[in-house]
Amino acid sequence: MSNFIFSLNATIPIFIIIILGYILRRKGYIDECFVNTGNKIGYAVFLPTLLFKDISNANVKSHFNPKFIIFCMIVTVISISVVWILSEIFIKNKKIIGSFVQGSFRGSAAVLGIAFVENIYGSSGMAPMMILASVPIYNVFSVIILTIKSENNIGSTNILKKSFVNILKNPIIWGIVVGLLASILDLNLPDMVTKSVNSVAHLATPFALIVLGAGFEGRKALSKIKPTIVATLIKLIIIPAVFLPFAMYMGFRNEEMIAILIMLGAPSTVSCYVMAKNLGNDDVLASSIVVMSTFFSMFTITFWVFVLKTMGYL
Repeated sequence: MSNFIFSLNATIPIFIIIILGYILRRKGYIDECFVNTGNKIGYAVFLPTLLFKDISNANVKSHFNPKFIIFCMIVTVISISVVWILSEIFIKNKKIIGSFVQGSFRGSAAVLGIAFVENIYGSSGMAPMMILASVPIYNVFSVIILTIKSENNIGSTNILKKSFVNILKNPIIWGIVVGLLASILDLNLPDMVTKSVNSVAHLATPFALIVLGAGFEGRKALSKIKPTIVATLIKLIIIPAVFLPFAMYMGFRNEEMIAILIMLGAPSTVSCYVMAKNLGNDDVLASSIVVMSTFFSMFTITFWVFVLKTMGYL
């Protein structure tokens, strides 16, 4: 029961803020211009700062575990590749593939990961290592997939070049890289800079969720209900069911296992919506997947925690 209550405490506030954004838009406090500008600000400033803060504050040297990091990286690449290949085979509407694939593999590891592990074990443990191993790959693949599938690039002959340029220009990836360097070098920033970074980072999630809610279009979302349900099932149930047994076989326990669970079974991150919107993909589908997966994750994460505890892995 305590795990269910914690899952509620972790996911319900996210859902409430999304609803708040939706209400503010319907009441006229937020307009389309705010949504478009807000997406750009979140993409370029707030989310990169959040990742920089989380990774730079992590003690990479003391928690460095090659076996754990390699496992997270391999699982991430395999899950993305398989979902993408199957999507190309079975999805008839090729315009939604970018948002569908990203929503199916990209979880809110940075938002929920550290908080979840700290709640159970009292420290962030291996969560920063999981973020370090998976989030950069999430972002690189997201940029590649969204660039290739962007409506702006249909018929383009320079897709690979555009993908490479978009990776180099991606502010979220730069936030991760600079955060990693700061952690490895034990960089001590002046207090005024640290406080400023923390303040901006704290804005990232609520701001992005409000913008997501404001941009959510219920009627259009209903037209995308089938791919939304499938992506949610893949993200919350199928991927954890496939890869958690491998984590058990590899001998991961406790902090390592809970970090892997968050990587595999966390709901789709709000970054999916932000990047889909900014890279010319189906933002309606992206927002629908985030909303649905966030709601149902309170039940699925609790279920997975119960299973792992019962089997003695937590």
